Amino acid sequence: MEQQQRNGRADADSLTVDELAARAGVTVRTVRFYSTRGLLPPPTIGPRRVGRYGPAHLSRLALIEELQNQGMTLSAIERYLQRLPEDTDPHDLAIHRAMVASWMPDTVDEATREVLERRVGRELTGDDLERLTAMGVLETTDDPARFLVDPALLHLGVRVLDMPLSQETILAAREAMLEHARAAARELSRLFKDEVWEPYRARESDPEQVERMKSLSAHMQPMVVQALMTAFQRSLKEELRGAFPKERAPQSPDH
Repeated sequence: MEQQQRNGRADADSLTVDELAARAGVTVRTVRFYSTRGLLPPPTIGPRRVGRYGPAHLSRLALIEELQNQGMTLSAIERYLQRLPEDTDPHDLAIHRAMVASWMPDTVDEATREVLERRVGRELTGDDLERLTAMGVLETTDDPARFLVDPALLHLGVRVLDMPLSQETILAAREAMLEHARAAARELSRLFKDEVWEPYRARESDPEQVERMKSLSAHMQPMVVQALMTAFQRSLKEELRGAFPKERAPQSPDH
């Protein structure tokens, strides 16, 4: 399995534009268009001047897709990506995507192991499937060959498989994040309702303006998600520096 994981990472670090498009579920034309708009970083130029793509490009394409699902225009997506911290790595982008997707209605796909492996670009062992199920990425069905999969969490969950963490640690971390995320969501919802929505509705008599405000509030969600993610990333870095003051922060392989 360790060899398979190394091979999977090596393949992901040397994708051609055709392989990147196939892995992301878009066309090559879309990849090139996003590149010209500055939504994707330039590829690494390999032998024979062939562009090579890696995890950062895959994660960005997935995030762009989720932002488009939110109804954001390409200009708005461009501004969103420009506001991301410069050191945002593929793992951070995957978390952003999962957070953005959490605002969308719940979507669950049904897939076989073979389909899952094609989506993530690597072989999945029985242990991998058990860990993904424990993380809530997959659900078993009456048919042992088929799974219910949360598409927003699939690639993030597969990345976690390569981390040297026990299943108990992963589940404890998941519970901690869910607990604090729910608390933040409750408080932000209360603030919006009490400080913005109720006062606005009380002083605004035009029903069309009230509906317009309701529509605008839905488009605020990606910005709220980005603010939360940025705050979390900075807080986590500060906590890690405090916990390991003599350790130097590791560099992402994509930097």
